[in-house]
Amino acid sequence: MLDARRLQGRLGVPADGIIGPGTLTGLFARMGAQKPIAEELGLAANVHFRGYGILDSGLRLAHFMGQCGHESGGFRFMEEIWGPTQAQRGYEGRADLGNTQPGDGRRYQGRGPIQLTGRANYRRVGRQIGIDLERHPEIVSHPSLGLLVGCVYWSDRKLNTKADADDLQGLTKAINGGANGLEDRRRRTAQAKELIL
Repeated sequence: MLDARRLQGRLGVPADGIIGPGTLTGLFARMGAQKPIAEELGLAANVHFRGYGILDSGLRLAHFMGQCGHESGGFRFMEEIWGPTQAQRGYEGRADLGNTQPGDGRRYQGRGPIQLTGRANYRRVGRQIGIDLERHPEIVSHPSLGLLVGCVYWSDRKLNTKADADDLQGLTKAINGGANGLEDRRRRTAQAKELIL
């Protein structure tokens, strides 16, 4: 159970005992988001976190914030910074991501707080939320829609279970396919835990 007043005190937001948009905006800001992005993410989180069970425990919220904080560079980048790097060039032609057409690697690059990547993921999540993300992948970079996409991805991968077990490595593998950025994810999750737990 989350202690809303304690979290609000740590964030320096009004302590009304309700984890709502003000508290969530404060949390995103403390985790690195600039004010306009923090506000949009806070409003979206207020709508979506409960429905996806992310507010059901402090560990779930801390791990979501830590993982997405890493993926988005502290909630500053809602679209992957394209080099292209060697890893990004590797997206091209990856059947496991559904990238079967020339240009799919760049077209379906990471977007949103969780950095959704790959044509197949855009198609699957888009079908679930009723928006053609495969045809319009760029809209996932809008913070509010990107947060919903992140919640759907989190739920599909049953990541609440891994968060409940405090399984940082399992979460990292499920989100990024390996141990990419494990130390930064650990640091960001620890930061979130200090605020939330």
